[in-house]
Amino acid sequence: MTDIDIKKGLAGVTVDYTAISKVNPETNSLMYSGYPVQELAATQSFEAVAYLLWHGELPDAAQLAEFEATERANRALDPNIKQTIDLLPLEAHPMDVVRTAVSVVTASDPAAFDSSPEADTRKALRLLAKIPAIVAYDQRRRRGQEAIEPRADLDYSHNFLYMTFGEVPEATVAEAFNVSMILYAEHSFNASTFTARVISSTMSDLGSAVVGAIGALKGTLHGGANEAVMHIFDEIGTADNVVPWLDDAIANKKKVMGFGHRVYKRGDSRVPTMKAALDTLVEYYDAPQLGELYDTLESEFVGRKGIYPNLDYPSGPAYHLMGFDTLTFTPLFVAARIVGWTAHIMEQTASNALIRPLAAYNGPDERHIEGYVPPAEVAAATERPEEAAG
Repeated sequence: MTDIDIKKGLAGVTVDYTAISKVNPETNSLMYSGYPVQELAATQSFEAVAYLLWHGELPDAAQLAEFEATERANRALDPNIKQTIDLLPLEAHPMDVVRTAVSVVTASDPAAFDSSPEADTRKALRLLAKIPAIVAYDQRRRRGQEAIEPRADLDYSHNFLYMTFGEVPEATVAEAFNVSMILYAEHSFNASTFTARVISSTMSDLGSAVVGAIGALKGTLHGGANEAVMHIFDEIGTADNVVPWLDDAIANKKKVMGFGHRVYKRGDSRVPTMKAALDTLVEYYDAPQLGELYDTLESEFVGRKGIYPNLDYPSGPAYHLMGFDTLTFTPLFVAARIVGWTAHIMEQTASNALIRPLAAYNGPDERHIEGYVPPAEVAAATERPEEAAG
């Protein structure tokens, strides 16, 4: 077989252009439409960043006000969506619940098959508005609690936390949540986004592409990593146990989730911003033990392996302190990344080419079933029986 340079996982392969985001190799900074994400997290609301990713520019005051009004008007869940969620077992992973509910939301859209920019932007905003209610309701039903209806007088982050916990959060908590949503909103051609673009490239609808992306995000090597980080913290318990736990993990070649990233070689540029938000929560909730565990594990692992944390490492503990169940962490990722996914779906649709890569076959050479006679030969023998009799 001819030697072929296989790029496992498409590592290092550039498949298309995008104007949505990139990592600037000179500054190691993730940028949304040219803006460093840490600047956006420090100055903008998640709603403004969503507008930026869909339109390429930050909104002015009037545009943001209209955007926020539309988002708030679409927050409530229709009864059929709640009924669908209630039909799912409490043992199902929350990502399965989100995937199913999103499918119902998009299938119920009267313009489900309209892929015009206007229709897709409207559908994207509708999903942005409804996913928080889906995530919040699912966590509450698992706890035996009633659903809480959204409040139109609250911004996105305050309302999300209010629907989940039943109280309007303090500014410190809402701001940390807002930062996490911005940092998770977009990250170029990651696995789930590429999945969405592949589905969109077939000229399927936006809803199908989003549902496929949710399936990809569920995996522990992608969105599920923030859940895995908290499971590791639970295993370790306290900072005093970090060294023996890590000794065992390294000896048994156990993957330590929350560290390493295919794109960043000098550390994930989003981590310092999220770590600062986590620090505010550690102080607010008076949880120095968690902060000490975080710092000790990071110091030990980086010192031994030279591999730095990714965004999932600080976000998991942050969501834990806010009160979210660990299984809800990845659905929170969905709530943020819906912005990036739909931005890419619309970009793919605007300049589409079917994504259909090749594969190098390395199976058995051609072989045949013993006694099999091709139909053409059977037909020929039937037409010339004297020849067949030979």
